[in-house]
Amino acid sequence: MTKLLKVVGLTREYPGVRANDDVSFSIGTGEVHALLGENGAGKSTLVKMIYGLEKPDAGFMKLRGGSYAPPNPQAARAAGVAMVFQHFSLFEALNVAENVALGMENPPKMRELAASIREVSENYGLPLDPDRIVGDLSAGERQRVEIIRCLLQDPKLLIMDEPTSVLTPQEVEILFKTLRKLQSEGTSILYISHKLEEIRALCDGATILRLGKVVGICDPKTTTAREMAEMMVGQTLHVPTREGGEAGEVLLDVQGLNFVPSNPFGTRLKDVSLRLRAGEVLGIGGVAGNGQDELLSVLSGEAKTGRGSVIFDGQDVSHMGPNARRRIGLLAAPEERLGHAAAPNMSLTENTALTATIRKKLSKNNFLNWKKTETFASEIIKDFDVRTPGPGSAARSLSGGNLQKFVIGREVLQAPKVFVVNQPTWGVDASAAAAIRQALLDLAAKGAGVIVISQDLDELMEISDHFAALNEGTLTAPRVAKGLTVDEIGLMMGGAHDMEVAG
Repeated sequence: MTKLLKVVGLTREYPGVRANDDVSFSIGTGEVHALLGENGAGKSTLVKMIYGLEKPDAGFMKLRGGSYAPPNPQAARAAGVAMVFQHFSLFEALNVAENVALGMENPPKMRELAASIREVSENYGLPLDPDRIVGDLSAGERQRVEIIRCLLQDPKLLIMDEPTSVLTPQEVEILFKTLRKLQSEGTSILYISHKLEEIRALCDGATILRLGKVVGICDPKTTTAREMAEMMVGQTLHVPTREGGEAGEVLLDVQGLNFVPSNPFGTRLKDVSLRLRAGEVLGIGGVAGNGQDELLSVLSGEAKTGRGSVIFDGQDVSHMGPNARRRIGLLAAPEERLGHAAAPNMSLTENTALTATIRKKLSKNNFLNWKKTETFASEIIKDFDVRTPGPGSAARSLSGGNLQKFVIGREVLQAPKVFVVNQPTWGVDASAAAAIRQALLDLAAKGAGVIVISQDLDELMEISDHFAALNEGTLTAPRVAKGLTVDEIGLMMGGAHDMEVAG
């Protein structure tokens, strides 16, 4: 296999940290190559240098045998390198063709572009209507817009960052068919994902980074997911376990919930009903943008219930705000860590006070007990292995994974009766994710009810007693998680509400 891209000794330093340290690897023509590593391993910095968003401090690259040092993304695209980012850069009020045009240096006339979008999207099994408004598209369809925008540039190397995080299992299969077609045509793909079974199914080779250095290469098809994960973290992985036990009384009873969000591109909740028992973990899956944020907001009390009822521990809490619900034991942790779950410029001690003052009795006569608050913040840091100099550090100074551990720990250590969490391990490395899942299972083992809203189906199948899916604001009837097939889960996520309820 001839080499398309060769990376030799790339090093990139920022104040106080060496993000990439003498990184070398290569990608063959028509190869699908995985880039693996835990949070903070240096993957993002490396692909930014390949795509021209960052300049290396040392080392060099070669593309198709010639020198390659793109000063910016435009130069990278001109050289045949394209990238589909994890977080989409689309304008919701514009249509598909207008969004595609914005990402092109010299877009053709809109009628010609629309015809090209139809042709290319059909050829690669990702059909798109160029006239549709992006705000009306599902997360999977929005990803298609980003992919087609890249394919219209006829790339020789396509970089994909966590491409399946917003897709149903059926959509993942469609994407893989597209990538294999591109591969058969000679396009190389650099594939970044934490879903290791997908890596094993798709990729020809893998480079593993840890703390900015290459620590190994492997053939994913002959390496187990566990072996790859342990190469990433440099230690044996702990597998979450739970003690068996019967579910207790109903702690949370939601009936006929209807909610209209103030955001015009938000998702309406339609007749949502669920029951959660003591000691139970209810997993709620779904592609992003199907009502997950709205459901958490209504259950936490941040948003008014609208029609329907929320009964907590026998008490109607539909009219209560978040503080009143926290006082009686209904706690929640939103998906957005920085800005919603934590104030970026406030210290960890101050962020502790934001949600724990009531249940941990951190104030007296409306005066905050700073010493007590700092002690609790230190307890969170210690028990959840939050890597930070101390409780005085600003929330924004933590890596995404460490901030997530802090946010989850802050809520779990308040001993909630019911805990609702959205995306508990998003962006967290394998060992930290296992620790967070174990904490949720331990909480349930102590008699709490836990609702885990997640796009990670492997996570939900690992820890859930029952599974339900959100699709366009409608919740399927929960089913016993054990024994559910990928096809059944995909149908539920796609809106099949008439499946037989088991358990």
